[in-house]
Amino acid sequence: MKKRVTGLGGFFFKTENPDKIRQWYRTHLGLDTDKYGCTFWWKDKEGKDCSTQWSPMKSDTDYFKPSTSSFMMNFRVANLVELLEELKKEGVTVVGEVEEYDYGKFGWILDPDGNKLELWEPVDKAFL
Repeated sequence: MKKRVTGLGGFFFKTENPDKIRQWYRTHLGLDTDKYGCTFWWKDKEGKDCSTQWSPMKSDTDYFKPSTSSFMMNFRVANLVELLEELKKEGVTVVGEVEEYDYGKFGWILDPDGNKLELWEPVDKAFL
């Protein structure tokens, strides 16, 4: 098996008022927020442009289901489909089906505490 997680792709969390939270982080911490949160740009060790997303979400979002956690981490991964096959063989709970967009492929798993983890095989150039 090749590399699995290559970096943190994002951190998503529930809040009663995402607009208020985004503005607070903009005002007090200087995050360059938009309606989705804030995208942090960085370069990997090979010099490739990469991004990590920080996003407050409405407290009633269904996006984290079946988890009841108030947060969800997104991990950047290599070879998502192959990784999900390996994780299934290892007894990891896979949630839903792989979804593909112009900015990458997504899959989801549950950790032993029931936290939903989003796995993202990114296409960072879609954001540039």
